[in-house]
Amino acid sequence: MKVLIGVDGSPASFDAVRMAAKLVHPAVDEVAIYFSPSDIHKKLAGRASDVVEELTHSIFEEARSLLPKDFVAEVHVIASTKPPAIGILEAADGWQADFIVIGARGLGSIERLLLGSVSRSVVHGARLPVLVVRGKPVEGRPFRVLACHHPASAKAVAAVAAQLRWPPGTVARVVGVAEPMLAGPLPEWLEKRTRDPDTAAIAKAWAKEHDDELAAIGTRLADFQRTLPPEFRDHAPIVLEGNPGERILECGKADGTDLMILGRTPTDAFSRWLIGSTSEAVLTHSTASVLLVPVR
Repeated sequence: MKVLIGVDGSPASFDAVRMAAKLVHPAVDEVAIYFSPSDIHKKLAGRASDVVEELTHSIFEEARSLLPKDFVAEVHVIASTKPPAIGILEAADGWQADFIVIGARGLGSIERLLLGSVSRSVVHGARLPVLVVRGKPVEGRPFRVLACHHPASAKAVAAVAAQLRWPPGTVARVVGVAEPMLAGPLPEWLEKRTRDPDTAAIAKAWAKEHDDELAAIGTRLADFQRTLPPEFRDHAPIVLEGNPGERILECGKADGTDLMILGRTPTDAFSRWLIGSTSEAVLTHSTASVLLVPVR
């Protein structure tokens, strides 16, 4: 696998390198470090070019130092004068990368809405899996991963998970969210009216639909789990109910998840604007790192 890591000299970008270092196979994977010195040129306008070159060299060297020392292949460095997001996407295409890793600098919601961010632009512009890293991996405890199931993206998510190197002791779980047609468990207002024969029939149908949906998603999660690496098979699948984005975020926070993996299915821009999407909600609000796998 060929992994392109975008850096800009910020702590967030070096956290991205640290996270990539945990997940790549030094014996088989290739890594390229990308940096665009365009911002440095702007901030150091009028300074000698050798100052910019030295700073660029220092950034590459710092990123290299955070990677495993036993890479079989040479770590590549790619520099460009293009704006960061455009440069990363072009470099990934030109280098024929299989995977992109980038740090998130935590812009506020208004700034994201008006201006976007490099990480968000890369996610939406890439046809490759993109890992958006938030914070350095927590040391001294097992690495925690949550793979999110959706029928449309299960195969793609499993394929990417199989390519990554999971650190020893990784705690990996799978989660699925049921969205019953009749909106979940029997509501209290209907439960109170079940003495009437008609409402009793409605309540019975409601409860059956709910139970059938939970059973079906449990079966799908078990099938999904069998397609994932062994680390994901040690724990029972997590079945939740409600809004997928909200429940996945709650689950990740409660479990102290370091990395969430989920598919990004094609969604037209108008639908995304009106109702959002699960991947968009998780990317925007997660405090954990997020690996988004595109589904063609």
